[in-house]
Amino acid sequence: MPTPRKNLISLEETPYYHIFNSCVRDAYLCGENKLTGQNFEHRRQWLLDRVKFLSVSFTIDICAYAILSNHYHLVLKVNKAQTMLLSEEQVIQRWTDVYTSGNAMVERYQAGTATELEVDLAKQIIEVWRERLADISWFMRALNEFIARMANKEDGCKGHFWQSRFKSKALLDDMALLGCMVYVDLNPVRAGMAQDLNGSDFTSIQERIRIFSQAEKEDVSVGGYQPKSLLPFGGRNVENVIHYSLVDYFDLVDCTGRCIHPAKKGFIDKAIPKLIEQLDIQEDDWLDITQHFERIFASFVGSTSKLKAHAKTHGKRHYRGVG
Repeated sequence: MPTPRKNLISLEETPYYHIFNSCVRDAYLCGENKLTGQNFEHRRQWLLDRVKFLSVSFTIDICAYAILSNHYHLVLKVNKAQTMLLSEEQVIQRWTDVYTSGNAMVERYQAGTATELEVDLAKQIIEVWRERLADISWFMRALNEFIARMANKEDGCKGHFWQSRFKSKALLDDMALLGCMVYVDLNPVRAGMAQDLNGSDFTSIQERIRIFSQAEKEDVSVGGYQPKSLLPFGGRNVENVIHYSLVDYFDLVDCTGRCIHPAKKGFIDKAIPKLIEQLDIQEDDWLDITQHFERIFASFVGSTSKLKAHAKTHGKRHYRGVG
Protein backbone atom coordinates (compact mmCIF):
# COMPACT_ATOMS: atom_id res chain seq x y z
CA MET A 1 0.00 0.00 0.00
CA PRO A 2 1.42 3.43 -0.93
CA THR A 3 2.49 5.63 1.97
CA PRO A 4 0.13 8.61 2.49
CA ARG A 5 1.60 11.94 1.41
CA LYS A 6 1.24 13.36 4.93
CA ASN A 7 3.60 10.62 6.16
CA LEU A 8 6.13 11.27 3.39
CA ILE A 9 6.46 14.99 4.06
CA SER A 10 6.99 15.70 7.75
CA LEU A 11 8.78 18.91 8.66
CA GLU A 12 9.40 17.57 12.15
CA GLU A 13 11.73 14.99 10.56
CA THR A 14 13.46 17.10 7.91
CA PRO A 15 12.93 20.28 5.84
CA TYR A 16 14.68 18.74 2.78
CA TYR A 17 12.93 16.81 -0.01
CA HIS A 18 13.74 15.38 -3.43
CA ILE A 19 10.91 15.97 -5.90
CA PHE A 20 10.52 14.19 -9.23
CA ASN A 21 7.89 14.38 -11.97
CA SER A 22 7.65 13.22 -15.57
CA CYS A 23 5.39 13.66 -18.58
CA VAL A 24 2.70 11.18 -19.51
CA ARG A 25 2.60 12.01 -23.23
CA ASP A 26 5.06 11.40 -26.06
CA ALA A 27 5.00 15.16 -26.75
CA TYR A 28 7.87 15.71 -24.32
CA LEU A 29 8.26 18.30 -21.61
CA CYS A 30 11.28 19.84 -23.33
CA GLY A 31 13.77 19.11 -26.07
CA GLU A 32 13.05 17.61 -29.47
CA ASN A 33 10.45 14.92 -30.12
CA LYS A 34 12.21 12.46 -32.43
CA LEU A 35 8.88 11.15 -33.73
CA THR A 36 7.39 14.47 -34.87
CA GLY A 37 10.46 16.67 -35.21
CA GLN A 38 8.87 19.31 -32.97
CA ASN A 39 11.18 21.12 -30.59
CA PHE A 40 10.02 22.04 -27.11
CA GLU A 41 13.31 23.32 -25.74
CA HIS A 42 11.68 26.61 -24.70
CA ARG A 43 9.59 24.75 -22.12
CA ARG A 44 12.66 24.25 -19.96
CA GLN A 45 12.71 27.99 -19.36
CA TRP A 46 8.97 27.97 -18.63
CA LEU A 47 9.52 25.48 -15.84
CA LEU A 48 12.67 27.07 -14.43
CA ASP A 49 11.08 30.54 -14.38
CA ARG A 50 8.00 29.18 -12.64
CA VAL A 51 10.01 27.28 -10.01
CA LYS A 52 12.03 30.39 -9.16
CA PHE A 53 8.93 32.58 -9.07
CA LEU A 54 7.17 30.19 -6.70
CA SER A 55 10.24 29.97 -4.47
CA VAL A 56 10.01 33.73 -3.93
CA SER A 57 6.30 33.56 -3.07
CA PHE A 58 6.39 30.37 -1.01
CA THR A 59 8.80 29.92 1.90
CA ILE A 60 10.44 27.06 0.04
CA ASP A 61 14.07 27.27 -1.09
CA ILE A 62 15.67 25.60 -4.11
CA CYS A 63 18.78 23.56 -3.31
CA ALA A 64 19.19 21.89 -6.70
CA TYR A 65 17.35 21.33 -9.96
CA ALA A 66 17.70 19.55 -13.29
CA ILE A 67 15.25 19.89 -16.18
CA LEU A 68 15.49 17.18 -18.84
CA SER A 69 13.51 16.20 -21.94
CA ASN A 70 10.57 14.41 -20.29
CA HIS A 71 11.09 14.89 -16.54
CA TYR A 72 12.56 17.17 -13.92
CA HIS A 73 14.16 16.94 -10.48
CA LEU A 74 14.05 19.42 -7.61
CA VAL A 75 15.70 19.41 -4.19
CA LEU A 76 13.71 21.71 -1.93
CA LYS A 77 13.99 23.02 1.60
CA VAL A 78 10.87 24.14 3.46
CA ASN A 79 11.56 27.20 5.61
CA LYS A 80 8.76 26.87 8.14
CA ALA A 81 10.34 29.37 10.55
CA GLN A 82 10.26 32.09 7.89
CA THR A 83 6.57 31.42 7.28
CA MET A 84 5.71 32.04 10.91
CA LEU A 85 7.53 35.40 10.88
CA LEU A 86 5.54 36.79 7.95
CA SER A 87 3.05 39.55 8.72
CA GLU A 88 -0.55 39.18 7.59
CA GLU A 89 0.10 41.65 4.77
CA GLN A 90 3.12 39.67 3.61
CA VAL A 91 1.11 36.45 3.63
CA ILE A 92 -1.66 38.07 1.58
CA GLN A 93 0.82 39.56 -0.88
CA ARG A 94 2.69 36.31 -1.40
CA TRP A 95 -0.47 34.24 -1.80
CA THR A 96 -2.16 36.64 -4.22
CA ASP A 97 1.04 36.86 -6.29
CA VAL A 98 0.42 33.18 -7.11
CA TYR A 99 -3.38 33.08 -6.98
CA THR A 100 -4.36 36.48 -8.30
CA SER A 101 -8.11 36.06 -7.69
CA GLY A 102 -7.59 36.59 -3.95
CA ASN A 103 -10.59 36.57 -1.61
CA ALA A 104 -13.33 39.21 -1.32
CA MET A 105 -13.57 38.89 2.47
CA VAL A 106 -9.81 39.32 2.89
CA GLU A 107 -9.93 42.35 0.59
CA ARG A 108 -12.62 43.95 2.77
CA TYR A 109 -10.52 43.17 5.84
CA GLN A 110 -7.55 44.93 4.25
CA ALA A 111 -9.72 47.91 3.31
CA GLY A 112 -11.12 48.16 6.86
CA THR A 113 -14.71 47.64 5.71
CA ALA A 114 -15.22 44.08 7.01
CA THR A 115 -17.75 43.28 9.71
CA GLU A 116 -16.60 41.79 13.02
CA LEU A 117 -17.55 38.30 11.83
CA GLU A 118 -15.80 38.84 8.50
CA VAL A 119 -12.66 39.98 10.30
CA ASP A 120 -12.49 36.70 12.21
CA LEU A 121 -13.12 34.66 9.05
CA ALA A 122 -10.57 36.68 7.06
CA LYS A 123 -7.91 36.05 9.72
CA GLN A 124 -8.65 32.32 9.54
CA ILE A 125 -8.26 32.39 5.75
CA ILE A 126 -4.94 34.23 6.06
CA GLU A 127 -3.65 31.61 8.50
CA VAL A 128 -4.64 28.86 6.05
CA TRP A 129 -2.66 30.69 3.36
CA ARG A 130 0.28 30.96 5.75
CA GLU A 131 0.32 27.18 6.22
CA ARG A 132 0.08 26.61 2.47
CA LEU A 133 3.09 28.86 1.79
CA ALA A 134 5.22 26.22 3.54
CA ASP A 135 3.45 23.25 1.92
CA ILE A 136 5.27 21.33 -0.83
CA SER A 137 2.00 19.92 -2.16
CA TRP A 138 0.66 23.45 -2.78
CA PHE A 139 4.00 24.51 -4.26
CA MET A 140 3.91 21.58 -6.69
CA ARG A 141 0.27 22.17 -7.52
CA ALA A 142 1.05 25.77 -8.47
CA LEU A 143 3.96 24.55 -10.59
CA ASN A 144 2.49 21.54 -12.39
CA GLU A 145 -0.94 22.99 -13.13
CA PHE A 146 0.61 26.13 -14.60
CA ILE A 147 3.00 24.22 -16.89
CA ALA A 148 0.32 21.71 -17.92
CA ARG A 149 -2.06 24.50 -18.99
CA MET A 150 0.65 26.20 -21.05
CA ALA A 151 1.76 22.94 -22.68
CA ASN A 152 -1.81 21.83 -23.46
CA LYS A 153 -2.55 25.21 -25.01
CA GLU A 154 0.56 25.00 -27.17
CA ASP A 155 -0.20 21.39 -28.16
CA GLY A 156 -3.86 22.18 -28.86
CA CYS A 157 -5.11 19.36 -26.68
CA LYS A 158 -6.65 18.52 -23.30
CA GLY A 159 -6.01 15.91 -20.65
CA HIS A 160 -3.20 14.89 -18.33
CA PHE A 161 0.24 16.27 -19.02
CA TRP A 162 2.01 14.83 -15.95
CA GLN A 163 2.30 11.15 -15.12
CA SER A 164 1.26 11.80 -11.49
CA ARG A 165 1.07 14.63 -8.95
CA PHE A 166 4.74 14.20 -8.09
CA LYS A 167 7.03 11.80 -6.26
CA SER A 168 8.94 12.85 -3.15
CA LYS A 169 11.70 11.46 -0.96
CA ALA A 170 12.54 12.85 2.49
CA LEU A 171 16.25 13.58 2.91
CA LEU A 172 17.00 12.75 6.54
CA ASP A 173 20.67 13.74 6.95
CA ASP A 174 23.60 15.52 5.28
CA MET A 175 24.62 12.44 3.31
CA ALA A 176 21.13 12.22 1.88
CA LEU A 177 20.98 15.94 1.05
CA LEU A 178 24.39 16.17 -0.65
CA GLY A 179 24.03 12.77 -2.33
CA CYS A 180 20.68 13.79 -3.76
CA MET A 181 21.94 17.20 -4.89
CA VAL A 182 24.91 15.61 -6.68
CA TYR A 183 22.61 13.02 -8.25
CA VAL A 184 20.33 15.78 -9.53
CA ASP A 185 23.14 18.06 -10.70
CA LEU A 186 24.80 15.21 -12.63
CA ASN A 187 21.71 14.07 -14.52
CA PRO A 188 22.89 15.32 -17.94
CA VAL A 189 26.42 13.96 -17.39
CA ARG A 190 25.15 10.58 -16.22
CA ALA A 191 22.87 10.34 -19.27
CA GLY A 192 25.70 11.26 -21.64
CA MET A 193 23.90 14.48 -22.65
CA ALA A 194 26.75 16.68 -21.38
CA GLN A 195 30.51 16.18 -21.23
CA ASP A 196 31.09 18.40 -18.22
CA LEU A 197 29.35 20.58 -15.63
CA ASN A 198 29.55 23.76 -17.71
CA GLY A 199 27.66 21.98 -20.48
CA SER A 200 24.94 20.66 -18.17
CA ASP A 201 22.19 23.01 -19.31
CA PHE A 202 19.29 23.78 -17.00
CA THR A 203 20.95 22.42 -13.89
CA SER A 204 21.66 24.21 -10.63
CA ILE A 205 25.36 23.26 -10.77
CA GLN A 206 25.75 25.09 -14.08
CA GLU A 207 24.05 28.17 -12.63
CA ARG A 208 26.21 28.09 -9.49
CA ILE A 209 29.42 27.73 -11.51
CA ARG A 210 28.54 30.56 -13.91
CA ILE A 211 27.74 32.98 -11.09
CA PHE A 212 30.88 31.99 -9.21
CA SER A 213 33.08 32.34 -12.31
CA GLN A 214 31.59 35.72 -13.19
CA ALA A 215 32.10 36.97 -9.64
CA GLU A 216 35.74 35.87 -9.73
CA LYS A 217 36.31 37.79 -12.97
CA GLU A 218 34.71 40.92 -11.54
CA ASP A 219 36.39 40.50 -8.14
CA VAL A 220 33.00 40.52 -6.39
CA SER A 221 32.83 40.19 -2.61
CA VAL A 222 32.13 36.81 -1.02
CA GLY A 223 28.40 37.51 -0.72
CA GLY A 224 28.05 38.07 -4.46
CA TYR A 225 29.19 34.74 -5.90
CA GLN A 226 26.10 32.63 -5.27
CA PRO A 227 22.80 32.71 -7.20
CA LYS A 228 20.08 34.65 -5.38
CA SER A 229 17.48 32.13 -6.53
CA LEU A 230 19.23 29.13 -4.90
CA LEU A 231 19.80 28.24 -1.25
CA PRO A 232 23.43 29.26 -0.67
CA PHE A 233 26.28 27.28 0.84
CA GLY A 234 27.76 28.71 4.03
CA GLY A 235 29.25 28.14 7.46
CA ARG A 236 27.80 26.12 10.30
CA ASN A 237 26.91 29.25 12.25
CA VAL A 238 24.97 30.85 9.37
CA GLU A 239 21.19 30.47 9.24
CA ASN A 240 19.29 29.05 6.25
CA VAL A 241 22.27 27.85 4.23
CA ILE A 242 23.66 24.47 3.19
CA HIS A 243 26.35 24.08 5.85
CA TYR A 244 29.29 23.23 3.61
CA SER A 245 31.76 25.12 1.44
CA LEU A 246 30.59 25.90 -2.10
CA VAL A 247 34.10 25.24 -3.45
CA ASP A 248 34.16 21.84 -1.72
CA TYR A 249 30.77 21.06 -3.29
CA PHE A 250 32.12 21.98 -6.74
CA ASP A 251 35.02 19.59 -6.15
CA LEU A 252 32.65 16.84 -5.02
CA VAL A 253 30.36 17.16 -8.06
CA ASP A 254 33.25 17.46 -10.51
CA CYS A 255 35.07 14.42 -9.14
CA THR A 256 31.89 12.33 -9.00
CA GLY A 257 30.95 13.39 -12.53
CA ARG A 258 34.31 12.27 -13.89
CA CYS A 259 33.75 8.87 -12.35
CA ILE A 260 30.20 8.21 -13.50
CA HIS A 261 30.25 9.63 -17.04
CA PRO A 262 29.23 6.74 -19.38
CA ALA A 263 32.50 7.03 -21.32
CA LYS A 264 34.73 7.47 -18.29
CA LYS A 265 33.33 5.25 -15.56
CA GLY A 266 35.72 4.43 -12.75
CA PHE A 267 36.39 4.99 -9.08
CA ILE A 268 37.48 8.05 -7.18
CA ASP A 269 41.27 8.28 -7.13
CA LYS A 270 43.50 8.91 -4.12
CA ALA A 271 42.56 12.59 -4.03
CA ILE A 272 39.27 11.91 -2.24
CA PRO A 273 36.99 14.99 -2.17
CA LYS A 274 36.91 16.65 1.23
CA LEU A 275 33.13 16.30 1.58
CA ILE A 276 33.23 12.51 1.16
CA GLU A 277 35.56 12.32 4.13
CA GLN A 278 33.33 14.67 6.13
CA LEU A 279 30.26 12.57 5.34
CA ASP A 280 32.11 9.43 6.46
CA ILE A 281 31.01 7.33 3.49
CA GLN A 282 32.94 4.82 1.40
CA GLU A 283 33.84 5.91 -2.14
CA ASP A 284 32.11 2.96 -3.83
CA ASP A 285 28.94 3.55 -1.77
CA TRP A 286 29.00 7.23 -2.74
CA LEU A 287 29.29 6.43 -6.46
CA ASP A 288 26.47 3.90 -6.18
CA ILE A 289 24.19 6.46 -4.51
CA THR A 290 24.95 9.22 -7.03
CA GLN A 291 24.32 6.88 -9.97
CA HIS A 292 21.32 4.90 -8.69
CA PHE A 293 19.75 7.20 -6.09
CA GLU A 294 16.12 6.54 -7.06
CA ARG A 295 16.60 2.78 -7.30
CA ILE A 296 18.41 2.45 -3.97
CA PHE A 297 16.03 4.51 -1.85
CA ALA A 298 12.25 4.67 -1.61
CA SER A 299 10.42 7.35 0.39
CA PHE A 300 13.21 8.13 2.87
CA VAL A 301 16.90 8.70 2.26
CA GLY A 302 19.76 8.66 4.75
CA SER A 303 22.59 6.69 6.28
CA THR A 304 21.88 3.14 7.41
CA SER A 305 21.70 4.18 11.06
CA LYS A 306 19.39 7.11 10.27
CA LEU A 307 17.02 4.96 8.21
CA LYS A 308 16.87 2.25 10.87
CA ALA A 309 16.14 4.79 13.61
CA HIS A 310 13.45 6.50 11.52
CA ALA A 311 11.81 3.17 10.62
CA LYS A 312 11.74 2.06 14.25
CA THR A 313 10.20 5.36 15.37
CA HIS A 314 7.41 4.95 12.81
CA GLY A 315 6.69 1.30 13.52
CA LYS A 316 8.39 -0.07 10.39
CA ARG A 317 10.80 -3.00 10.24
CA HIS A 318 13.07 -1.31 7.71
CA TYR A 319 13.22 1.07 4.72
CA ARG A 320 14.70 0.36 1.32
CA GLY A 321 18.29 1.53 1.32
CA VAL A 322 19.30 -0.21 4.54
CA GLY A 323 22.08 -2.68 3.81
